[in-house]
Amino acid sequence: MDALPLSEPGANLPAPTVHASLRGVTRIYPGSPPVHALGPIDLDLAKGEFFAVIGPSGCGKSTLLDVLAGLSAASDGQVTFEGKPVAGNVPEGVGVVFQEDASFPWLSVSDNVAFGLRRAGVDPAEIKRRVDYAVGFMGLRDFARAFPMQLSGGMRQRVCIARTLVMQPRLILLDEPFGALDQQTRLLMGDELLRLWRETQATVLLITHALDEAAMLSDRVGAMSARPGRFVDLVETGWPRDRDSTLVAEAGFGALTARLWSHLRAESIKAIGGGRA
Repeated sequence: MDALPLSEPGANLPAPTVHASLRGVTRIYPGSPPVHALGPIDLDLAKGEFFAVIGPSGCGKSTLLDVLAGLSAASDGQVTFEGKPVAGNVPEGVGVVFQEDASFPWLSVSDNVAFGLRRAGVDPAEIKRRVDYAVGFMGLRDFARAFPMQLSGGMRQRVCIARTLVMQPRLILLDEPFGALDQQTRLLMGDELLRLWRETQATVLLITHALDEAAMLSDRVGAMSARPGRFVDLVETGWPRDRDSTLVAEAGFGALTARLWSHLRAESIKAIGGGRA
C-alpha cells in the first residue's frame, strides 16, 4: 500500500501516540463453510485522530468495529486500547454508537442520556451536571422532557450520541450513525460530530458508506477491499482540525472523493461477482 496523502504531513512533527491498535487481526465466522469476514488487518489509531472506514457492503467494516470494541473476538491477531488487550467486553473509556435508534421510547431525553450513568452508580449531582451539559451541547435543551417519538430521526441520533458523551469516552466508535438520514441532515450532523470531537479530544473511528461524509469528517480515510476486508488505501485528507461542512465546496474535496470512489467502485464490483458496471 504505497498511496501518498493528498497533502504532505509535517515532516518534523513528533510521532503521534498510538491510542488503539489492531495487529494481524482476522475474524472468521464458524459455519459450513466458515466465512472469512476480515483481515488479516493492521491499523494504528493515533490519539485524538478522526478515522473513517469505507468499503463495499459485506466487506467487514462493522466486524472491524465490533472487534475493536470488544463486542466480537478476533479469530487471530491482537487488539489493544491504551496499551491493554481488548477481549470479551467493551473496555472502560470506549463508547459505541450504532445506526439503529437505540433510545428507550419510554424515557425522556434527559432520562435516556442519564441511563448509563445511573446504571454505573454515579453520584446524582454528577449525573445532573453531565446530562445538563450533554443535552445542551447537542442542542436538545428545549426537548429535555420530550420522548423519542416526539423527535425527528436526527434528533434521536443526537440523544444516542449524548448518551455516549456523558460516559466521557476516550475512544468513540460510530457504525453508520447517520445512515438513515437524508444527505443534507447528514452533513449538518457531521458538523455537530466534528464539534463534539474537538470539544472532547477523543479518538473517533467512523464506519460509513457515504464518501462525502468520510472525506469531510476525517483526518484519515481507510478504504477496504471486498471480503475478507483489508485496507487497500489509507488517505490523509490534510484538512485543518477546525473544519466543517463548507469543505464540500473546496477544490480538493472533489479529488479526494474521486480517489475514494475509485477504490469503492472497484471493490464493490469484486463483491458482487466481478460483473462489469
